[in-house]
Amino acid sequence: MSRMKQASGMVALAVIVLALPAAGHAQSTGYGGGMSGGMGSSGAGMGGDSASDTASGKSDRASRRGAKGQGGKRIDIAPYIEVDQIVTAELSPGSDVLTYTQVAVGVDASIQGRNNGASASVRYQRQFGWGKKAGDGDAISGVVRGYTTIVPGVTVEAGALASQVNVENGGSALAAGPLSGNGKSTVYSVYGGPSVTKRIGDLDVGANYRAGFTKVEQSNAARNLQTGAAADVFDKSVVQSADVQAGFAPGTVLPVGVGVGGSFYQEDISNLDQRARDMQARAMVTVPVSRTVQVVGAIGYEDVEISSRDAVRDANGLPVLGSDGRYVTDKSSPRVMAYDVSGLIWDAAVMWRPSRRTSLSAHMGRRYGSTSFGGTLAYAPSDRAQFNVAVYDNVSGFGGQVNRALDQLPDDFEVVRDPVTGELRGCVASLEGGSCLSGVLGSLRSSTFRARGVTASYSMKFGRMRAGLGAGYDRRKYIAARNTVLASANGVLDENWWLAAYVGGDLGRDAGWSANVYANWISSNDPLTGDVAGYGASASYYKMFAPRLRGTLAVGIDGAKYDTPSIDDLWTASALAGLRYTF
Repeated sequence: MSRMKQASGMVALAVIVLALPAAGHAQSTGYGGGMSGGMGSSGAGMGGDSASDTASGKSDRASRRGAKGQGGKRIDIAPYIEVDQIVTAELSPGSDVLTYTQVAVGVDASIQGRNNGASASVRYQRQFGWGKKAGDGDAISGVVRGYTTIVPGVTVEAGALASQVNVENGGSALAAGPLSGNGKSTVYSVYGGPSVTKRIGDLDVGANYRAGFTKVEQSNAARNLQTGAAADVFDKSVVQSADVQAGFAPGTVLPVGVGVGGSFYQEDISNLDQRARDMQARAMVTVPVSRTVQVVGAIGYEDVEISSRDAVRDANGLPVLGSDGRYVTDKSSPRVMAYDVSGLIWDAAVMWRPSRRTSLSAHMGRRYGSTSFGGTLAYAPSDRAQFNVAVYDNVSGFGGQVNRALDQLPDDFEVVRDPVTGELRGCVASLEGGSCLSGVLGSLRSSTFRARGVTASYSMKFGRMRAGLGAGYDRRKYIAARNTVLASANGVLDENWWLAAYVGGDLGRDAGWSANVYANWISSNDPLTGDVAGYGASASYYKMFAPRLRGTLAVGIDGAKYDTPSIDDLWTASALAGLRYTF
């Protein structure tokens, strides 16, 4: 019942965002529908701006929205109900064959217009197992992202995510497979806030505020799959971020552009009352080098703090675990500082935009007490192809990373789903640049961390076919206070290499096909955590029997490979036959 309430809340959020007057086209992929798109990720986001972010990535999004607004309005909302029969065969280490009946309801929608835009794919499904070994279960999954313009210069943005993962010892997370059952954990995240831009004479002013909430829900079965201290998995957090900038463009009051800005980021994590706070102020100078190249320099001051409390201890001095399997916070204990860096920061950036199809931003400087670098590249060789690269560096907890990823999603996308399980496969597809969530969902440790990484993607349409490829690397170095139960996590390094790809197309007017693959390679220097890799591939074919009735056949294979000899590798093969009625 609680999951049904969460599902209702997710759908309600989607309806609120989608009820804006606008238009477009979006649907989930992996079920045989049309796909358009790409995958990628930007590391900038809530509370993590460099000197060049506002002048590059954020203005790019605004220009894309303006270009879309030149056309007419369209609204495409497709609620559906689906009934499937699934057979899953365990290939290793056992040989069980399980049968399920699956009932699902959901909505795929997109709204795109002059002043509003949103895309959503939300799905609730219930499985009924046949036999004693095939257990019942349910799940909600989906992504929502949208914006609306209140008045010229004032927009409100919002987004939400629900995704299923399998959490391993040490917090490593793999995509949920067909045998996960009630052993899955669910990641819920939502964020929103206003953005304001204003021109006062020659002065350009901009400000943003975002608030977000992230929750990881674990069933008893999921907690029982983990052991010892490795069961300290992220619970929930509240994120707030704000930034403001004011400046004069080159050639207005001076030959160079000048400006000032400031930002604030705070994440409050329920696990042991952790808090990550980052405040900075900076002054910027923009020097036009040529018609297509600008150099931006910034200097300022930053104060970054990470702190937490200890756990309640029993008579033997051992930390106490609550009924949810997580450490119980000692609210009476003093807050202990884990990370405290303040002082001068600087940043130098180069921005190159030779045409509307190509933009490059690269920056290097000093943040978090050491060298920091990042950047983005967007290249569209045609209207039917898009290439993106992003390099990022930030400090936050798990909730902050998920909110950042949601904030960077485009407004017009399609969700890539597994055609057998119905679960998200980590990516959305979009020729606006798109984004993958595979990097941020690779580890669910409760400790805060410094994240560095890179993502790259390419998406295209050719004839009746659509395809996309995304790959990335995410590196997290955890930060925890000494003399607390989290001390053992301090300095732990988790690395996640990931890959996702899809291809699909139409077979005439009434049929189509799709296929997707994914892989994650997760490693850690934590002695309690072994390396693990997850793999999967699926393919589907659909046929329209009537204007609103569609039949689907799908097959898939999923596997998890463990570096620890005591844990057997798990491989399964599945097949699905189902019917979907779209209202």
